[in-house]
Amino acid sequence: METGLNVAPPVIVTNAEFRFIVAEQLGQIGVEASAILIEPEARNTAPAILAAAAHLQTSDPEALILVMPTDHEIPDISAFRAAVAAGVPRAMAGKIITFGIQPDRPETGYGWLELSTAPDGGLDTVPLLQFVEKPDAARAAQMLADGRYLWNSGIYLVQLGTLMAAFQAHAADLVEPVFEAVRTARHDLGFLRLAAKPWSAARSVSIDFAVMELADNLEVVPLDAAWSDLGDWNAVWRGSAGPEGKTVAHGSVTEIDCSGSLLRSESDGVHLVGIGLTNLVVVAMPDAVLVADRSRSQEVKDAVARMKADAVRQAEVFPRDHRPWGWFETLALDGRFQVKRIVVRPGASLSLQSHLHRAEHWIVVSGTAQVTVGEEVKLLSENQSTYVPLGTIHRLANPGRVPVVMIEVQTGAYLGEDDIVRYEDVYARATETG
Repeated sequence: METGLNVAPPVIVTNAEFRFIVAEQLGQIGVEASAILIEPEARNTAPAILAAAAHLQTSDPEALILVMPTDHEIPDISAFRAAVAAGVPRAMAGKIITFGIQPDRPETGYGWLELSTAPDGGLDTVPLLQFVEKPDAARAAQMLADGRYLWNSGIYLVQLGTLMAAFQAHAADLVEPVFEAVRTARHDLGFLRLAAKPWSAARSVSIDFAVMELADNLEVVPLDAAWSDLGDWNAVWRGSAGPEGKTVAHGSVTEIDCSGSLLRSESDGVHLVGIGLTNLVVVAMPDAVLVADRSRSQEVKDAVARMKADAVRQAEVFPRDHRPWGWFETLALDGRFQVKRIVVRPGASLSLQSHLHRAEHWIVVSGTAQVTVGEEVKLLSENQSTYVPLGTIHRLANPGRVPVVMIEVQTGAYLGEDDIVRYEDVYARATETG
């Protein structure tokens, strides 16, 4: 970024369920994070941002930080870099800089920013008058016509000291528990796990509610470039639908006479067929199917909350579980058996382990696996199999250069992931499964 500043590796804050996905995706784009902080539980954006700031304070207390959600699409990187560079001088002068997106429609799914004056088309900062919560359609149309309102991107540029002062002034109750969670965090496989007990004492609140809407030193850099908050399926549809609002199909899909819809299959084994659909979102996962009116796609979070209240397994468990050695997914599950597909990366291995309540059958589909069953260690290649009796110590490893794909059939009275006794583990895990 051409700002005349040294750009340090990012600090990432994420949930434990996504940590290996985050690390893998960073590697794919050639970015090495200075730290990946793992939240013990989701506490919204204010504690997450404060945790990253607390971590940075120990190494660079004078840092200028750019706070960015990871679910945004910004196609014009050059325009975004220019906007960030334009905000640097004012941020260095003690202002909190946010970036307002020039609206092209009366959007009701975004928050808005009211500026003191209408942007002049340049990148000069403009004082912020107030945040406007997600409006109804009539209010959104008024703001679009006014010209002084921009969409709230939720991206902030601020000096570390300025941010800390804002938290002390407006959300002081978060500082002690979050700092304690960072101070007593433990290292785990290249991640930094925030301490659970102090973290749970921090209230769950967004950065806008906790700090930004109360601060009086915010300025806005207008960004007149394509931008999308991919926070719901309607936004995903809009990013690919084009100006004509066509139907967007992804994955194994057959579409007949559909209009303005998103049809998406997330599983090779599920073929989605849409006939005569209008303005719908249909997403087929291996374990669940979503059908919703596009205009109500933000209500998915309400559906998830209801599913959790009803103890629906799909609300809490991902179909594909990523681990440091690869991933697995459940293909079939019944009372006394479970069938999994397991993929082990080259050079990786699972822990040396045993189970109290289940036996396992392993069938290698592709690659060459090194398997340990009791005292026996042997290689299994495609179409070969082995049996692991209940209670027997065992291990699966991949000594080759291509991924090992294996089908595992579990049988027993209890098939939970917590049924594991671990004896050796190259990843030094003490309590996690897999």
